[in-house]
Amino acid sequence: MNCYTHESVSAVGLCVACQRGVCKRCVGRDAPRLVCASCLERGLLGFEYRSAAGIGSWPLVHICMGLDLTTMRPKVAKGVIAVGNIAVGGLALGGVTIGVVAIGGVSLGLLLALGGVALGTGLSLGGLAVGACAIGGVAVGFSYAFGGVAVGPVIVNGLRCDPAAREFILRWFPAALPPICR
Repeated sequence: MNCYTHESVSAVGLCVACQRGVCKRCVGRDAPRLVCASCLERGLLGFEYRSAAGIGSWPLVHICMGLDLTTMRPKVAKGVIAVGNIAVGGLALGGVTIGVVAIGGVSLGLLLALGGVALGTGLSLGGLAVGACAIGGVAVGFSYAFGGVAVGPVIVNGLRCDPAAREFILRWFPAALPPICR
C-alpha cells in the first residue's frame, strides 16, 4: 500500500480518521493513534479549551468537540459551563446535555431542560418535554402540561384548558393566555 499523497512512497499506516494510507512525511500525529496531516488541519479530531479557573476539579469553562484519539469516542465537555457535542455541567450546551440548566438536542436538566427532547425535574421546553412543568409539542407534566398533546394533572392543549392552568397562566404570564383559556 502506498501513500495517498505520494503515490510512489510506501505507507507506514492508515489514518484513523480518513482511513487512507500515509507515509512518514504525511503523518500529522502518531501517538496514541496515527492521523494524517490533512485530517489534523481540517480539525476532524476536534477542538478543546479548558479554562485555568475552576471550582473543585471542574474548570469554569470547558469547550470541546471531536474525537478522543485514545478511545475514538466523542469528547465530553465537563465544567461549570460546558459546551460540546456531549456536555455535562452547571450550564450545559450541546447536542446531548446533562446539567442544572441543559440546552441541547437531547437535554436532561435539573432546573431547566430546553431541546428537541427535554427531560427535567423543573421546567422542560421542547418538541417532547417531560418535567414538573412541561411545554412542548408533546408535553408530559407532573404538575402542569402545555402543548399540542398534553398529559398531566393540569393541562392546556388545543381542546382543553383546565381552570387551574388558566389561573397559573394569569398569575405568571398574563400576556401569554391562549385563546382556549379566555
